[in-house]
Amino acid sequence: MSDPHDTAHEPNPEGPIRTPKQLILAVLASFIVPIVGIVLLVNYVDFGGKPGAGSDGMSEEAVALRLQPVGTVKLGEALVPGALRSGEQVYTAVCGACHTAGVVGAPKSGDEAAWAPRIKTGYEALLNSALKGKGAMAAQGGGQYKDVEIARAVVYMSNKAGAKFDEPKAPEAAASAAK
Repeated sequence: MSDPHDTAHEPNPEGPIRTPKQLILAVLASFIVPIVGIVLLVNYVDFGGKPGAGSDGMSEEAVALRLQPVGTVKLGEALVPGALRSGEQVYTAVCGACHTAGVVGAPKSGDEAAWAPRIKTGYEALLNSALKGKGAMAAQGGGQYKDVEIARAVVYMSNKAGAKFDEPKAPEAAASAAK
């Protein structure tokens, strides 16, 4: 038979929770411990900003590119009302694009051999070609520049190639000089 004092084989009728206070603490702990564990796991996984796979949309360069100005303001040269541009200014703005490099058959600026036959035709013929256009050169008359400004550019280019043309005066100055 068995010894009544031998408790090794008998089950313990009491569990680890013996009071109602211990029961409440065990129930609360069974909810709080998993919730804290989930919060810590989410924080670990989501720590720091992560862009989408293969995306650099939030990089400093991408943000700076999105923030750059849409347009720019470009100020032109300020002229006093009634002031005329010089031949060199008009040449640089309009004529130089073709005449500096000799594009599309345009005589290069300063090339005396190319300009000599044109200079022989005279100032009026050169001015007429510039105002009405010739070959690939578009007509310059009636455009952004006044005819006298185009005339100054013709004189500027011709004189660089050996001509001795006088720069045309402003129409008002020419009228007052004639009086």
